[in-house]
Amino acid sequence: MNFNKSYPKILLVTYILVWIWAAIEPNYRSVWVDENIMPVIFVGILILTYRKFRFSNLSYSLIFIFLVLHAIGGHYSYTEVPLFDYLKELYGLSRNHYDRLVHFLFGVLMFYPLYEFLNRIFLVPKGWRGLVVAFFVVSALKGIFEAIEYGYTAIRNDGLTVSNYLGEQGDAQDAVKDIGLGILGGALSSIITGIGRKIKKV
Repeated sequence: MNFNKSYPKILLVTYILVWIWAAIEPNYRSVWVDENIMPVIFVGILILTYRKFRFSNLSYSLIFIFLVLHAIGGHYSYTEVPLFDYLKELYGLSRNHYDRLVHFLFGVLMFYPLYEFLNRIFLVPKGWRGLVVAFFVVSALKGIFEAIEYGYTAIRNDGLTVSNYLGEQGDAQDAVKDIGLGILGGALSSIITGIGRKIKKV
């Protein structure tokens, strides 16, 4: 078996197992359903387009990590992930910060796959211009996803589901902070990618 060629399939099977675990008795079934609409569509697209467009194993690893983190958030709800509830109590924090972490990691983890996609499909250059374009696209996506979430919850109109789905935890500026963290994560990843490219050229 060629491990490099089989690696994406191994990640897919592992993610499906995590997804099945997350689907078993989640804290809020309605929240789990809502949280899984976009991931299921996204993974379905990756599977259907695999033969025509194969990401690098690095990109698949980053996507996998993000999807697993999201599955955990969907299972417990982002406001009630146990480890972060423990940290909240231990350090006297004002909220469960799991959602903040995942919003930041969206920018960190999804930047490189997006950078790779833009370079290979739209022929965006790999230099600093490509990094800047990918950064702006990932930043825009973060804002778009937040807008979609709010639009969806307006249609959903279910107080308990909306509260746990959005994870605001009483913070009226939650969406703005989430977008800011995603942008910060994208900026960090763009810098790391740029440095990595320069080191390769040395």
